[in-house]
Amino acid sequence: MTKNLRNTTLVFLIKKSDNKITDVCLAMKKRGFGVNRWNGTGGKVEESETIKNSAKRETKEEVGVNLNKIKKVAELSFYFPHNLLWNQVVHVFLCDNWDGKPTESEEMRPKWFRIPELPFSQMWPDDKFWLPQVLEGKLLRATFKLGESDIIIKKKIEIVDKF
Repeated sequence: MTKNLRNTTLVFLIKKSDNKITDVCLAMKKRGFGVNRWNGTGGKVEESETIKNSAKRETKEEVGVNLNKIKKVAELSFYFPHNLLWNQVVHVFLCDNWDGKPTESEEMRPKWFRIPELPFSQMWPDDKFWLPQVLEGKLLRATFKLGESDIIIKKKIEIVDKF
């Protein structure tokens, strides 16, 4: 079902304490798709690059850090019946090892959030269904169908063993 979808990436920088995630770096989208929402970094995978290289490139462009090691934690398929060009599969990664300090760019303004303080009301409406599970260490595959005004029409989330 994901074969004809555009590949995109989403990366969350994380901080850990006692091997548990305590903080997540979100970035306020300043322009383009997802404007005025907190999200991770990422974007479209270019034809000549791998998904992981795209995640690293987008994060460098958007918040100025170099990712050293990333771990794929979710694969999310999104369908927008009212705008088929938005249909996409999002490859989600976590990263706890990078070089540099997250810095504001023309596209995104990064900010660290404690896990209990994640601003779900200012994020994509699907995030509250899958992001907490990923931050608890689960690997997920999910499908979301969003209507106009980003209303979730249908959702399916399953835990997987590996990517």
